Amino acid sequence: MKAIGMVEYKTVSTGIQAADLIVKTADVSIIQAQTVCPGKFIVLFTGDLSAVRASCDAAEKQYGEQLIDVFVLGNPHPSIFKALTCTAEIDGIQALGVLESFTAASIIVAADHAAKTAQVELFEIRVARGMCGKSYLLLTGTVAAVTEAIESAARKIGENGTLLDRAVIPNPSKDFVNTLI
Repeated sequence: MKAIGMVEYKTVSTGIQAADLIVKTADVSIIQAQTVCPGKFIVLFTGDLSAVRASCDAAEKQYGEQLIDVFVLGNPHPSIFKALTCTAEIDGIQALGVLESFTAASIIVAADHAAKTAQVELFEIRVARGMCGKSYLLLTGTVAAVTEAIESAARKIGENGTLLDRAVIPNPSKDFVNTLI
């Protein structure tokens, strides 16, 4: 089973050490390893579920004092990858859903949960770049589906205290939406 995992660290040096440990621990491939605001470091990687879990566990055990957040997702929703790279193609937007979190890891968990909860399309996951460490996701679908997805994802990440805010905008302005895409 394919999986993705992420570790988010307070410092760049710890994040780089963790990235090295992650690829040495198990057969995983790094998707992103980079500095994000405000000077944090994230490592997003993929592989078989057991490999991803082993790498996350090793990084958490070795560098736990500097760890901000971590996750392992088995069978991630396929739209996550395009939303992370802002390459999703959206035809029309009936409703716009926005969810904002305090951590990079929690927004990806929220996006996966939202996409699996209702028939929505993820079109952007902004991971802590230029936002003082906060992250957000944008999704679209019918008003009912967007509302269900956003509320369910908000409950999911609200459990660990990383939910910042959320909104559902029915029939958003096309001119405005074009500035987002």
